[in-house]
Amino acid sequence: MQIDTGTTAWMLTATALVLLMTPGLALFYGGMTRAKSVLNMMMMSFAAIIVVTVLWLFYGHSLAFTENPVAAINNFVGGFDALGLQSLVETATADDGSGMPSLVFSAFQLTFAIITVALISGAIADRAKFGAWVLFAAVWATIVYFPVAHWVWGGGWLNSMGIEDFAGGTVVHINAGAAALALALVIGKRQGWRKEPMRPHNLTLVLLGAAMLWFGWFGFNAGSELIVDGIAGLAFMNTQLATAVAAGAWLVVEKLRDGHATSLGVASGAVSGLVAITPACGFVDPWAAALIGLIAGAVCAFAVGLKYKLNYDDSLDVVGVHLVGGVIGAVALGFVAAYPATDAQSTGLFYGGGFGQLGLQVLGPVAVGLYSFVITWIIGKIIDKTMGFRIPAEDEVTGIDVTTHAETGYDLGTVHASGVSAPNGSVTTPAPKKVEA
Repeated sequence: MQIDTGTTAWMLTATALVLLMTPGLALFYGGMTRAKSVLNMMMMSFAAIIVVTVLWLFYGHSLAFTENPVAAINNFVGGFDALGLQSLVETATADDGSGMPSLVFSAFQLTFAIITVALISGAIADRAKFGAWVLFAAVWATIVYFPVAHWVWGGGWLNSMGIEDFAGGTVVHINAGAAALALALVIGKRQGWRKEPMRPHNLTLVLLGAAMLWFGWFGFNAGSELIVDGIAGLAFMNTQLATAVAAGAWLVVEKLRDGHATSLGVASGAVSGLVAITPACGFVDPWAAALIGLIAGAVCAFAVGLKYKLNYDDSLDVVGVHLVGGVIGAVALGFVAAYPATDAQSTGLFYGGGFGQLGLQVLGPVAVGLYSFVITWIIGKIIDKTMGFRIPAEDEVTGIDVTTHAETGYDLGTVHASGVSAPNGSVTTPAPKKVEA
């Protein structure tokens, strides 16, 4: 097996960076919840790491990144050549020595699958049964994420048509955002939503999580070139430009609209820029990356308010940031793509390309979004009707950390985040509060 050691070293680093993003997401989401739900919110991200890793070993990589022997089926899902990953041992991604070990490529793609599942959890904070979430994560990864990854990156129908998605705007963010909307509708609103304050309990955690996401995203985007070259450098720089501009745009919107520029705003704005530049980072010039960030930061700052107008409880704004931001970045390529990577891809309208690429950049998000939404709704409904997806109302009011995990995020002497004290400092579950139907 011959490999490029420089590329392999970088991809090992990039893989570790992307894996770090999921604990970063746990901190970001955890800080945005109320104190009585922080541990459960973080546990949902760590559960995603466990579940998706196991599935990836058995069949995830194979379904996403191998070729199905039946051509018609290969348009939608891969084959079974890499079950258990044995066939990847001592093999490389290229025969001429320019690639990396196949297992390094597989590990890199695994981290994308993990964080996509974890992203969905932000829409159902405070109220989902932990066991139901674990089951959902397994089923959703199997019949939504793995096939969609194949559609776009593994030789499926969108890949063959020439869709441009450099690092996952469609596969990761639109996919997760549509699923988040469906699951929020299935589970329903939190107790007291729009009646009680549900402010982030720890903005320092939010900022720390956002910083970890920003840091890890360089591996997410630049690593997606899969080699060390000029396009990897372009993706790296474009990631920084779009993120900084988006964070600034969000703050300007906040200042003009609300009179204050907030720490939650700068964190959310940065994430919106990271999301939007993800599909475009290796295809566009730096000026276009900054423009994408500007549009994403401003639009997403307004989009997070859609849940109040449309009356759905997307707890941590997965729809407003990831679905909307992902669509902005994907569609923008139809206008500003400058560096197509394959013969099937073309430049955007501003660079002399025709309407074909723009149409494909619209088709991809629509197809993936609809598929993810519909299948997620079905999965969620089946789980809800069988084992139940939502914790009892009294447990939600008491706090899911105490009632589900028998722990609290903060132990300040004998007073816990649930507001319950015990003489010996132990965690006690208070009597259920009366909850209006």
